[in-house]
Amino acid sequence: MLLTIKHTSRYQYDFPVQYAVQRLRLHPSSSPGQKVIDWTVTVHGAEQEANYRDGYGNRTQLVRLNRDARELVIEAAGQVETEDRSGVLGKVYNFMPIWLYERETALTKPGDAVRQLAASLNVKDDKLALMHELMDTLHSAVAYTPGTTDIATTAEEALTLGTGVCQDHTHVFLAVARVLKIPARYVSGYLMMLDSIEQTATHAWAEAHIDGLGWVGFDAANNICPNEHYVRIACGLDYNEASPISGMRFGPGMESLAVDLNVEQ
Repeated sequence: MLLTIKHTSRYQYDFPVQYAVQRLRLHPSSSPGQKVIDWTVTVHGAEQEANYRDGYGNRTQLVRLNRDARELVIEAAGQVETEDRSGVLGKVYNFMPIWLYERETALTKPGDAVRQLAASLNVKDDKLALMHELMDTLHSAVAYTPGTTDIATTAEEALTLGTGVCQDHTHVFLAVARVLKIPARYVSGYLMMLDSIEQTATHAWAEAHIDGLGWVGFDAANNICPNEHYVRIACGLDYNEASPISGMRFGPGMESLAVDLNVEQ
């Protein structure tokens, strides 16, 4: 399937920005299941300071806002050819050792709710079947409800609340998988929705490392393993390490963000 993607993020500031840096993880890489045909990232209102691959293999740009900027526009666009591999990325590795992905973070630190969910799973010996059971259980346990959580919501908080968005489903999946001693990581990317071309946010899902298979994707928000409708952009231990755009800003005033995202065949 050939997917055409256009993703625009427009930041506006009440007052001229004194200093700001943004980290962009917006460039997909060719890998099993996806081939980048063409891709560009264009930035208006800032200058590129660095371009590199981080330890997870993510293509990363650092941009510095122009002094006294009132607006920053970031556009990522291109075409990616995809295929359905039933979520199996395979034995694709970078600099990070597999055991690193068992490490908890502030967003995935387990509490009583996470540990109880891990203990409630029935499958014991088949790790692939166990992760499928986790995805199905989590899909039922956390209702997809935008506006009930934010980027600082932890896995434990989302599971206790019983609502959240794809970021929360992913964090809970990671927390439970790591309690079960299964390496797991956060993936950010794009999803072609069947009912709408226009979207307001990127997507997120988890990948677990299964002996013999390598990395396998699980999208608990939709209760499906990623297929030809998905495009991977970046991965990390949690949202903070794989978010498409992150940064810091100094100066007075408020910041507003408008996102336009089209993913279509």
